[in-house]
Amino acid sequence: MARVPPSRRLPRRAFLKGAAATAVGTVLASELAGDARARPEPERREPPDRGCTAPGGRDFPKVGGNLGNQNFTSLDRIGHHNIHRLGGAWLNRIEGGVATGTNQSTAVAVDGVLYIESASGNVVAVDGRTGATKWKYLQTRGSLTRRGVAVGDGKVFTHGKGSWIIALDQETGAVVWDKQITGFGNMEKVAITHHDGLLYCGTHDSNRCAALALDATSGEVVWFFWGAPGPGEPGNDTWEGTSWQTGGATPWMHPAIDPELGLVYWTFGNARGSNSSQDGSLRGGQNLFSSSIVAMDLKTGEYRWHFQSIHHGIWDMDNVMAPVLADVHIHGRRRKIVIYGSKSGMYFILDRRDGSAPLGIDEVAVPQDPRQKTWPTQPFPRQGTWTEHTVVDQPLGTEIPGDPNRAVPNYVRGSLYSPHWDIPVLSIPGHGGGADWNHQSYSHATGLVYTGFGYVAAAHSLTEASNGLRPPGEYQTGGIVAVDPSTNRVRWKKHMPYSLAHGNGILTTASDLLFIGQPDGNLLAMDARTGHEVWRFQTGAAISSSPISYEIDGEQYIAVYAGGTDIPYGDSAPRGDFLWAFKIDGRVAPAPTPTPPVVRRPVSGGPVEGAVVNNTIVLARTYNAQTHTVGTTESTAVNAMAPTHLRVPVGTTVTFVNPADNANVHGATQFFEGLFDVRLRPGESFSYTFTRAGEYFFNDSFSPRPTGKVVVY
Repeated sequence: MARVPPSRRLPRRAFLKGAAATAVGTVLASELAGDARARPEPERREPPDRGCTAPGGRDFPKVGGNLGNQNFTSLDRIGHHNIHRLGGAWLNRIEGGVATGTNQSTAVAVDGVLYIESASGNVVAVDGRTGATKWKYLQTRGSLTRRGVAVGDGKVFTHGKGSWIIALDQETGAVVWDKQITGFGNMEKVAITHHDGLLYCGTHDSNRCAALALDATSGEVVWFFWGAPGPGEPGNDTWEGTSWQTGGATPWMHPAIDPELGLVYWTFGNARGSNSSQDGSLRGGQNLFSSSIVAMDLKTGEYRWHFQSIHHGIWDMDNVMAPVLADVHIHGRRRKIVIYGSKSGMYFILDRRDGSAPLGIDEVAVPQDPRQKTWPTQPFPRQGTWTEHTVVDQPLGTEIPGDPNRAVPNYVRGSLYSPHWDIPVLSIPGHGGGADWNHQSYSHATGLVYTGFGYVAAAHSLTEASNGLRPPGEYQTGGIVAVDPSTNRVRWKKHMPYSLAHGNGILTTASDLLFIGQPDGNLLAMDARTGHEVWRFQTGAAISSSPISYEIDGEQYIAVYAGGTDIPYGDSAPRGDFLWAFKIDGRVAPAPTPTPPVVRRPVSGGPVEGAVVNNTIVLARTYNAQTHTVGTTESTAVNAMAPTHLRVPVGTTVTFVNPADNANVHGATQFFEGLFDVRLRPGESFSYTFTRAGEYFFNDSFSPRPTGKVVVY
């Protein structure tokens, strides 16, 4: 095993040590150039780039398209003039018709062949012209979640369950070598990136995680970089005591690479440990390199610069996107930038040479809670954000769903960085919202960067497990936003019926088209300059991957894998194994339309017929569906409605009861139609007759966590 280079020394001034400190590497906020109020420059059509920002063409050789993760193609044979003729070229059910599993893998295309991983962990090579399977590697170590293979040096590189890296022969699929990588955290999800004889791999879901470079000929570790550094390593002094040992800081997504600068850019996720990612009470400090982008030397892993987007995070609102590299004009000067930021609903535009911020980033004072050891400031781009940060208190009984980020009733409402302790605080866009682990796209044609995003409000509290509660009954929708990275201003924004934050990557083309897949199975094409929809096609399953484009003998193809995953719609998102390719005048018909996902967050419990429980719901008590019995103790658990899911015919009168031996006043607030909102002392009851078919959610005014619904048929 190759040795990691000697411990890197980072000047202490590079770390932020107070409310006035900057968020941008070693550059002070007062030194940041740029006027946020400057008028946008006219659009420029840049000359062809080389290196990491060279646009893709005949091939789509890696996840992200090119080393800069731009998800853009220079191909333009499919355009506005003929998009109406785009149709299915071929369909390959890569697992023979399987309709289960977690599918988050994006295809790559090299020399007319597509390579894709399935939910079973298999790798399939498919002829890009005909859709015929060329070879299939059968995973021997069990199924696992993956996000894309790497292709290089005549090999295809994939994961195996148990932190294995497997090299397959590109022509045959035969195993060339495999190597188990231990000691750095689990290595299964993060897409592999190949460049110049090295494999860049990230670990995840562990107490301590790392970004690694492996020798592509053997899998031997060449270097590694810890997300939560240990003693003697740069950044260790930003963790209280030994909290770095369970710091998490996972590199969930593949990096970007700039060979000219000799840098690789990794993003690291939220801090963990101290009971949960919501608890910062035992890990004082900024907790580097959690919620950070770090630039490292390509060949040695040596630290070059970093930027932390969230200091001492307690909200799981890390920015985990794969970084996007672009060369743009800012204030009349051509700058090499990296675009970073996702869940928090804002972009940080950084100079990829040194981490400085040409458009300005300010440290802004945020609310504090000493128990959580919150950091006094958080960084905000001077130009503002591209999504809302405060839930809307929209009156009950108004338009449904109304504003997509409206608040579920009875919760304490906060904003992005409102602290929490033992009472759930509801905020937007939520740890599953913003732009989560979907792929962004930078268009050389429009000069804009695009992302899908989600509105998935979350309630944070130390009473919640893991990373927060997504309240049952909330609407989980989203949209698409286009931002000009030369100004960091929103060019257009479009609300969509589904969250597009979980693998729903974007492809843009030289012909000003934007392609994105939805959780209902529809692949959409839009005008990249306006967001206007110009085409759609039903693929048969939820799309949790990025569309790609490639060319064979002058024919341009669009391809996408439709398989589906459980975030954020659980089992309601339709699953499949549909690898599709499209071309002009393609004749393969769309797949049958699957049942669309359930957009509202479900309650925790299956349906119970009203007759079984005498059309009665008991407040603040749990329900055993097997024995049809109500719990004997007062509860504020999410499932503390007995039952949580009641089914009754139209015209049924339902009674809500607060048992006499409960200690507290409990209530039933029906949302969002506002049919009733009552408070019941122990021993009191209330009845309501449902006269219209529909789905009616309600929660408890004492604690909003217990949530139920009545389905009227």
